[in-house]
Amino acid sequence: MEGMARKVALKTQDPQVPIILILRSELSVSSTRQRAPEQAPKKPSHTPKKGAGASKMRSPPAPRMTAGQGPGARREGAGRPSWGRACVGESMATLRRLREVPRHLLVCEKSNFGHDKSRHRHLVETHYHNYRVSFLIPECGILSKELKNLVMETGPYYFVKNLPLHELITHEFINTFVKKVFSSEPFVCHCVSASLRIPPSLCSCCALTYNTNIDEDNTAALLPNGKLILSLDKDTYEETGLQGHPSRYSGRKIMKFIVSIDLMDLSCNLDSKKYKRISWSFKEKKPLKFDFLLAWHHTGAEESTMMSYFSSYRIQEHQPKIAVSTMTDLQCPVLQSSELGGKPEVACGARELLDWLGAVFSDVELNNEPNNFISTYCCPQPSTVVAKAYLCTITGFILPEKICLLLEQLCRYFDEPKLAPWVTLSVQGFADSPVSWREKEHGFRKGGEHLYNFVIFNNQDYWLQMAVGANDDCPP
Repeated sequence: MEGMARKVALKTQDPQVPIILILRSELSVSSTRQRAPEQAPKKPSHTPKKGAGASKMRSPPAPRMTAGQGPGARREGAGRPSWGRACVGESMATLRRLREVPRHLLVCEKSNFGHDKSRHRHLVETHYHNYRVSFLIPECGILSKELKNLVMETGPYYFVKNLPLHELITHEFINTFVKKVFSSEPFVCHCVSASLRIPPSLCSCCALTYNTNIDEDNTAALLPNGKLILSLDKDTYEETGLQGHPSRYSGRKIMKFIVSIDLMDLSCNLDSKKYKRISWSFKEKKPLKFDFLLAWHHTGAEESTMMSYFSSYRIQEHQPKIAVSTMTDLQCPVLQSSELGGKPEVACGARELLDWLGAVFSDVELNNEPNNFISTYCCPQPSTVVAKAYLCTITGFILPEKICLLLEQLCRYFDEPKLAPWVTLSVQGFADSPVSWREKEHGFRKGGEHLYNFVIFNNQDYWLQMAVGANDDCPP
């Protein structure tokens, strides 16, 4: 999985990158830097040089050059204006480059896991394609048995080489991996404060094209709700003859189109003209093949079901990669669950915490020593030093159901008194997934990031941070 194209890690934000920060707390919404992310900079109006007349007037002829005159000759008074124009031009070029930097949107909110209107379940359920999950536990040197077992049982995912797209719309595939999900009983997680009832759609099948660039190539994704999302270039879209809509991020010249196919609707009537047209398009008119990543979980089903179903293709089973580390004398920011935006000299805010987490996940030294030429970043203040901190990172194709179980177990971590005042759970999505949350279109631009982070406090309060790039709608 380390070789995947353009993976996006949770990392510190460049101070020059404009950030749109939205804090949600107790029905109050505040924002900073509210400039529209996609607003194009206005071009400076042209100012005619001194002495220039109307457009119809001829310019005076250039003076003849005598000996000692020319481009390389020194003329009195010519140096200073030339230097001034050069500085202005350089400043404008720098300003244009800064304006071209993609904006990032960070949404932060706080709630409690026991609250009736808590959104934590909805967010986990609707962020489908996850490739990395990390959790950090301060004041912890050894992982509990329950957490360790849960990490080791994340479950396999599969890689299928050159899988024809029409295989995902067959009646057999829909009945085996998609439709069966909706006939099962809901999966119930018992959280500390409330019962976490997961709908059947989470015990499902997800698929995503591998080694495809969302802004350049044709891509496809299967969602747990049975929707097949295609992101096609203009030529492929026209050749398939399917009905779709232009991509929101194509620019003035439309080069990408989005097609959404409801497999549940198709399975209800296999004799319909719609199903026959789509099947004919994928089989004969424009056969499409992709390398796919697939993940499937269903209560009571054997893990070998996926392997046996695609046995006629080159299929490989993979286990998620697990990396653990114990950090000593880690400088951590001081947090208070009631201070989402932070409070000077009292507690750090959500934005500062996310920057700090990026540095910790990237193994950046936070001491800011004078001889450190790699990073000048240091831990936000106020801060405290913890003797040990446990960091675990899971990399693969991870279903939302597994993340929900992990979130529940981290809530249970505070059933017994702990020294740690909080723990974090960070989830990052595939940079080249056609969707971010739910069925919202996702674009790459210059980053392709879409991620979220939970800060779980010992009183069952939590912070929820959601970040996306310029080519994404605001998170749900």
